[in-house]
Amino acid sequence: MLTIVNLFPKDISFLVYLLELMFEIDDIVRLRKQLGLTQTELAKLSGVSQSLITKMEAKKVEPAYSKVKILIETLQKQERSDKRTAKNICSKTLKGLDKKETLKEAAKKIREKNISQLPVFDKNNIIGSLSEKTILRVLSESGSPNEAFAKKVIDVMDPSFPTVDANTPVELLYQMLEFFEAVVVTEKAKVIGIVTRSDLFKLK
Repeated sequence: MLTIVNLFPKDISFLVYLLELMFEIDDIVRLRKQLGLTQTELAKLSGVSQSLITKMEAKKVEPAYSKVKILIETLQKQERSDKRTAKNICSKTLKGLDKKETLKEAAKKIREKNISQLPVFDKNNIIGSLSEKTILRVLSESGSPNEAFAKKVIDVMDPSFPTVDANTPVELLYQMLEFFEAVVVTEKAKVIGIVTRSDLFKLK
């Protein structure tokens, strides 16, 4: 006859298994997106059906551990083979904004460059950053658009974006851009470009 005492260790083991499986499935989703792979592409690389991958990521099915292991190993192999660096993928037409420019001039540059944020320079040194989000905030807080656009960039700018070396691996950029709008890329202490989330979305 089965008792609660007999079942309890088995229940605990099963719950531990489910929790471990859940975390590994979350890893699959994270790695797949970091590498810019679609579910279809992952299915072709791993031999695991796309329908199963879709159900796994939506947590609508409890897959065999062997399938999860195959997917993680496939993604880790792809991650190791991605040798691209910040220098390879950054936007190199970066000129940035001068601290003395008006917000109107800055907004025009951001629009023309089709980029949502730019670093702010004091001569050759980066001293801050300005984004579309900040411009909209200043506009909403000002008495009129003319008043907002007359402000100097240095008076409304945000802190500087983090700086990375040109040889920084792409995998590290994925992690950084979860927390920052952009990262500035330097080579021999000279700014050579900027990487934004949109740059990573373009990767294949």
